[in-house]
Amino acid sequence: MVFRELKQPHPVPLARDKYSFMPISSLQQQFQVAFSYPVHFTENLFDPANHLLRNVLAQDGGEGARKIFFVVDSGVADQHPQLVAAITHYAQVHAAVLQLSGPIMVIAGGEQCKNDPALLQQLLTAVNTHHLDRHSYFVALGGGAVLDMAGYVASVAHRGIRHLRIPTTVLSQNDSGIGVKNSVNAFGKKNFLGNFAPPYAVFNDFNFLPTLEDRDWRSGISEALKVALIKDATFFHFLEENATKLAARDMPAMQYLIHRCAEMHLQHIAGGDPFEQGSSRPLDFGHWSAHKLEQLSNYRIRHGEAVAIGIALDSVYSHLLGWLSATELVRIIEVIRTLGFALYVPELAFHLTDATHPNSLLHGLQEFREHLGGRLTITLLTQIGRGVEVHEINDQLVVAAVQELQQYPSLVELASFK
Repeated sequence: MVFRELKQPHPVPLARDKYSFMPISSLQQQFQVAFSYPVHFTENLFDPANHLLRNVLAQDGGEGARKIFFVVDSGVADQHPQLVAAITHYAQVHAAVLQLSGPIMVIAGGEQCKNDPALLQQLLTAVNTHHLDRHSYFVALGGGAVLDMAGYVASVAHRGIRHLRIPTTVLSQNDSGIGVKNSVNAFGKKNFLGNFAPPYAVFNDFNFLPTLEDRDWRSGISEALKVALIKDATFFHFLEENATKLAARDMPAMQYLIHRCAEMHLQHIAGGDPFEQGSSRPLDFGHWSAHKLEQLSNYRIRHGEAVAIGIALDSVYSHLLGWLSATELVRIIEVIRTLGFALYVPELAFHLTDATHPNSLLHGLQEFREHLGGRLTITLLTQIGRGVEVHEINDQLVVAAVQELQQYPSLVELASFK
């Protein structure tokens, strides 16, 4: 067989017309989207004479009855046996504006609901089965965990269904339920899957609060303490003066706490980085350890309880740095104790000195950094009402702070030192 070399023809230049061009630059677009949502404070939301919910829906610019689908926390339904019937009756009375789209779905609440992929799929299936669209309303009524998960469903189905939140705990009425975050847990990590999607509206009905267990009543107070310590010394003074009343379930004191805390939370969201594009998260004061403690306890420790411990830990750490005075530290610790929170749990000491161990509190710093993205950013205190951000944490001082919490009486003795 003979091979012959084939001569290649000379390349023919491509024909170019007047529309041809060489890409010598990039295209770039920039736009802004304004988000706005109301947080309403009310009582007896589903009393037919209370037109608040009806009026909010009627003002959306649509026509006819709006499809509305309810997800209700089973714990709330158990404490309020007439709730499902009341919602149904409310929809019947105001049928010109809202129409229940499918039966009211009652689901188990608590942090475990965010750990259940089957439940997540069940809610997504309901959206599909009941033909909810982007102009429908997906309503979550319950504690913060149910709101987190239902908000995640509403935000991903059809790229976003209008979401209404009806928080029923102190924690959700003054913090999580009025924010812009939605999430579920995955890979053993809290809020690993989630997004930022503001609700269409929030309804805080104070009538849900009296039936809370003491632990749930108390848990939300820790978020108020957090925001007071980093932003508002006057608010901390209110908490200090009213700690005994709050622990005794005084409703007027709690209503003021919720309203003020919600107000400060909303002010922060409007402050420049609502979707947390940077690594600065001052509202997570006390949270780096709280998230880890929840995980280590298999969520036996509730979020607010873990935050209270985290606040105590970071306050002691701030003092050991020489930033927070002993007198102010004792004031903080005494408020936490008066409110009924524990300062120490065994999970704090699990593999404490081994930062590489996945069950070590110190490993939570690495997980927190990954959750933030970029560099580690932790909020500490220089004084009550003033938070500062740091990007490094001394492991040995963390160990020392844990040991101080384990031996609380020694903290009282610190008050005599400057």
